[in-house]
Amino acid sequence: MSKVLIIVGDATETVDTLYPYYRLQEAGFTPVVAAPERRQYQMVMHEITPGWTITREWEGYKINADVAFYEIHCEDYLGIFFSGGRAPEYIRDDPNLIKITQHFFDAKKPIASVCHGVEIPARADRVRGRRMATVAKCRFDLEVCGGIYVDAPCVIDENLISGRTYHDHGAYMGAWIRLLIGAHEGAVKVGGVAVQSAPREPSDDGAPSVPTAAATQCAVAEPVPVRS
Repeated sequence: MSKVLIIVGDATETVDTLYPYYRLQEAGFTPVVAAPERRQYQMVMHEITPGWTITREWEGYKINADVAFYEIHCEDYLGIFFSGGRAPEYIRDDPNLIKITQHFFDAKKPIASVCHGVEIPARADRVRGRRMATVAKCRFDLEVCGGIYVDAPCVIDENLISGRTYHDHGAYMGAWIRLLIGAHEGAVKVGGVAVQSAPREPSDDGAPSVPTAAATQCAVAEPVPVRS
């Protein structure tokens, strides 16, 4: 089982989506783009222009969805990535996506989220007591659903890896890839144990080494009590 889901919709952020898409391939995994329907989706690019106080949006590349949410059999997938952009706000109420999200959290599979991606697990009621990084404007979405906001480029909370924006891809992505490799090998270790271990040496089949927590400056979450 080497397939990993990437969740998208119209106006999903280009860099947020394509960076993990190609990093997964480099690590030997098969990225599977999932969306409300099997069709082509328009991605966007987000950046704050000097003199602006809000994010400006440009059209980015297009991407084809390999599978629709209702077609997904969660047991066939090793992990999941929640991309950013405006898409999460519009797809988070999809009942099939909610069930998919709940499965990956409940099964403790490797999960990654960046920027607005947090809106999906928040809607699925799976961020309670979990520490996450997200873009500052989504801090409320996280906290009102019981999550704990951390302003860091990489936050590790057990099987959940997160970053704030596309500027953090180089910080948190290696930690998530390392979890996926561990899960694929059938000996997954989560949280600080896995990502703080010695750097992975390239294997005989050419599998890439993966940065450790020290290299990626990840903030490893300590267990915290969840208040009812």
